[in-house]
Amino acid sequence: MAHDPARPAAQAQCPYCGVGCGLELKQPLEPGGHWIARGDRHHPSSLGQVCVKGATVGQTLDHNRLTTPLWRSSTDQAFEPISWERAFSILVERIQATLASKGPQALAIYGSGQFLSEDYYVANKLLKGALGSNNFDANSRLCMSSAVSGYARSLGSDGPPCCYDDLDLADLVVLIGTNTAECHPVLFQRLLKRKRKQGDALRLVVVDPRATATSDAADLHLAIHPGTDLALLCGVGHLLLSYGGIDQAFVDAHTEGFAELRALWREWTPQRVSALCGITTEQLVQLADWWMASAQVLSLWSMGVNQSREGTATVSGIINLHLASGQIGRAGAGPFSLTGQPNAMGGREVGGLSQLLPGYRAVANPEHRAAVEQHWGFPTGSISDTPGLSVGQQIDAMERGDLDLWWVAATNPLVSMPSLDRVRAAAARCPLVVLTEAYAGTETESVAHLLLPAAQWSEKQGVMVNSERRVTLCQAFREPPGEARADWAIFAELGRRLGFEEQFGYGSSAEVYAEFAGLTGGRVCDVSGLSHQLLQSDGPQQWPFPAGTEAGGGVARLYTDHAFPTATGRARLLAEAPLGLAEPPCELYPLVLTVGRYLGHWHTMTRTAHVKRLVKQHPEALLEVHPLDARRHGLQDGQWAEVRSRRASIKARVLETERIREGTVFLPMHWGASQATPCEANRLMHEEACVHSKQPELKASAVTILPA
Repeated sequence: MAHDPARPAAQAQCPYCGVGCGLELKQPLEPGGHWIARGDRHHPSSLGQVCVKGATVGQTLDHNRLTTPLWRSSTDQAFEPISWERAFSILVERIQATLASKGPQALAIYGSGQFLSEDYYVANKLLKGALGSNNFDANSRLCMSSAVSGYARSLGSDGPPCCYDDLDLADLVVLIGTNTAECHPVLFQRLLKRKRKQGDALRLVVVDPRATATSDAADLHLAIHPGTDLALLCGVGHLLLSYGGIDQAFVDAHTEGFAELRALWREWTPQRVSALCGITTEQLVQLADWWMASAQVLSLWSMGVNQSREGTATVSGIINLHLASGQIGRAGAGPFSLTGQPNAMGGREVGGLSQLLPGYRAVANPEHRAAVEQHWGFPTGSISDTPGLSVGQQIDAMERGDLDLWWVAATNPLVSMPSLDRVRAAAARCPLVVLTEAYAGTETESVAHLLLPAAQWSEKQGVMVNSERRVTLCQAFREPPGEARADWAIFAELGRRLGFEEQFGYGSSAEVYAEFAGLTGGRVCDVSGLSHQLLQSDGPQQWPFPAGTEAGGGVARLYTDHAFPTATGRARLLAEAPLGLAEPPCELYPLVLTVGRYLGHWHTMTRTAHVKRLVKQHPEALLEVHPLDARRHGLQDGQWAEVRSRRASIKARVLETERIREGTVFLPMHWGASQATPCEANRLMHEEACVHSKQPELKASAVTILPA
């Protein structure tokens, strides 16, 4: 495509992490060249900043794309090209046969935080409304579902109450379970620049078993034992009680459950907490002192908190501290979850988990079901009153032979799920596995029967929502390759072919968004005043944005009136005792493996593995081992090690480092079986999950290491 200097840059939200940086994209300078990405200086969330992944995203658009539907009746056969007509016939025949023989519970879709909101919405409407199955789940289940349930249980609704401007106002920022420098780099740079200018006026506390680029900037690094985050929070609560750090007037007026929480906190003495967490009592007291001395406390967390069997309880533990000290609902203060994926927030709003409906509604609530059925134009009772299968439960169902159709879209569970060998074996039992994907050759393709080529974010128009509730319209600035189609359009076409012509008669993604926005009026996530047209003309907007709101009039912070969307109007202080790791180390498996991300790679490397600059930065997965642990296990720096858990064994090259505490080892989760040097970390991880959020404990499994 020839460069047209008169053509204005297209605008979009970056398709990587949940920071949601604004991008401007320009045509290639020469035929066959890459689109050029740069930061959008007018985007209010990022102000022109961009990380190395966002800066190189233009190099990922054309490589290895799927361009036509592909089919095979058995996974031991080769794929053959087919028409879209044939693809839809296969889907319609399977769905109709399954509904007649097993019912809607034998159908399931597993979607993605890489969906646009419109993709999410139509997929949910198709499965939950038209077909009567709530078995729509998304990879946000692995990412943010503990934050969803934690916010809902403590505050009455999902929805982060803070905004990015709070990073500029807080005088204490606690980063717990987040390597922000590598996973949310633009936000971290914002903090770092302020820290360099203001020094001790901003204090940073990092809670992480590893020393990272994030902890390097910290005033206090608490290298706790994996799985002891909630115990640490209870210890801080104990000290707030002991030294007058409770805002009793706020607690009495705006919360409930304090007596039970107070009794729990009193049990967690500094000595008990320091022994369990592996830190000094002085470090614990320092954190509590700074919390009590700070006018504005901001807590940031991500996967290190959420990916735990007590993820929801730990989220509530963070919120407990903010409620008990009155540090919520005002500038510079509050509990702020950092979303992992570019549109995981948008997915939560449109009902993109198996227990949810659009507008932060619940499938178990009859009034919520009735409102959605009426808006969607389906008869009363169309939506099942039973929460659907989470993705982990979908794997269980395939093992039992209960699923006839597993439809995976815009995600790669054959790298990202825990206990991968079990996932692969379960999928092999499903009669029809469908994969809607932009790229060829992902690991999940190996278990699929039907491949559907998807248009990605650059090739379709729609909305994404970032961690601070900022809604950005992503423009389509190039044509999809071959016969690739937008996900929402695929789901809508299938809905029409199944007989729901009126409910899925959309002419554009703008019509889809307008229908969704109409479902949010009066809800916490109210976007009834937003439209593609307004976002196109006035730029990104923050919700709540009710009908009648003028551009720029969205609400930056929730709960500024200290009224919470619970039955009593009060926030709930939840007293839940720490459980610790679901799989603690033992004599046979004496180490704890934790997994995470590298700055230059994204999830399962579907995009980033094809960018030379990023591969050069991180050419292989390295096993971080403390030198004393390396000696105990007969290993040296640079040597290949075998890493064993109760489920599997993999190989990785050793990186000896004192930046990880003894007894803990680390691997990145990006490398799957298709990479030149595979290192499938999640083969080792167990499936134990939080009872509330169904989010698996992907951050900790017991392992041993030995020379390969």
